[in-house]
Amino acid sequence: MQATLNIIRYKSWGVPFAFISMAVFHIPMIFNKKIHFYKLMGSGRNGTFDKVPDVKQWAILSVHEEEQADVFNQKSIKDFYGRFISCWLYLFRCEVFTIFLKPMEGHGLWDRKEVFGKLTHHPDHQGPIATLTRATIRLNRLSYFWKNVAPVASQMASAKGFITSFGIGEIPWIKQATFSIWESRDDMKNFAYRMKAHAEVIKKTREQKWYSEDMFVRFSIIGHTGTIKGINPLENHI
Repeated sequence: MQATLNIIRYKSWGVPFAFISMAVFHIPMIFNKKIHFYKLMGSGRNGTFDKVPDVKQWAILSVHEEEQADVFNQKSIKDFYGRFISCWLYLFRCEVFTIFLKPMEGHGLWDRKEVFGKLTHHPDHQGPIATLTRATIRLNRLSYFWKNVAPVASQMASAKGFITSFGIGEIPWIKQATFSIWESRDDMKNFAYRMKAHAEVIKKTREQKWYSEDMFVRFSIIGHTGTIKGINPLENHI
């Protein structure tokens, strides 16, 4: 399996159409036989879990059959999602940043499915690595989640080896995800498991059962294209 993450940014005048797109894009996506799984999502403002959405920024995550990397990362929005979505994004002058991914290892479910297939361990991976952490938060644990997770997540941007991140989610406050990119596996693990505050939060999530469903996946980065807010955050890194 391979995957793409498209971060889409609308102009201020296009925000109403951004909301509409989250409904109408389902139609071509459902009938797209190339896609095994997809999610249309909103974004938080600060690149991680965030109570306040960024209504200009949205995301599409999709999972496809495996192809050669050089073929995969040369494909366009039209190749992946068809003419309708491609024309929509062009019509509303959207800025699109796309990351091409190869799932490596992880655990958990999304909508009760192993959406990235059977994942195996890749201890020999070198270079930048991307991670996706997502969860469906139990309603009776929402206050605990936001009290504990948000302050720790805000420290990620200053961690050693951090490159960039995007806060994405299906339902504000409840179905949340963070996609982050790191210079190396060691940098990512140092933040996730050796930073005391973060390690304590991970422990609490398990002991207090904050999530009804969760997933953690690591990816190698096949390629990237486009910009977000005028820059390509992976330029000079990958």
